[in-house]
Amino acid sequence: MTPERGSVIRYSYLWADENARGQEEGRKDRPALVLALSIKEADGTTEVLVLAVTHSPPANEADAVAFPHDIKRQLGLDDAPSWIVTTEANAFIWPGPDIRPVPGRAPTTVIYGRVPNGLLKQVARSYLANRDKQRNRLVPRTE
Repeated sequence: MTPERGSVIRYSYLWADENARGQEEGRKDRPALVLALSIKEADGTTEVLVLAVTHSPPANEADAVAFPHDIKRQLGLDDAPSWIVTTEANAFIWPGPDIRPVPGRAPTTVIYGRVPNGLLKQVARSYLANRDKQRNRLVPRTE
């Protein structure tokens, strides 16, 4: 099942710093927000742009959007404070080898659920503002 914009998936996110050091695999599986989808007409493949969710507070508040506790709870995520990082992203062809099943969900799925449009728009504005300031990095993922 292909996610839609605003879906939160379980994903082995590769941080831009890790990628710069030559790593090809993310260190851990984490929630990631699907910010954008692009379907190529020629072959029907879907490219997905995802942003990492982290427990680490941003050094600069413009680098991330706080993930509201009530929305995290609705998705079945933990109770710890989290942020959606808007200074970098991973892009990959769906489904890709780095998606993971959500633990404890039956039937098996890689999608936690979807965030409300208001939060998605806030995250998109932050991501685009960082991109316009050349403050974000894109990590293309391959198989």
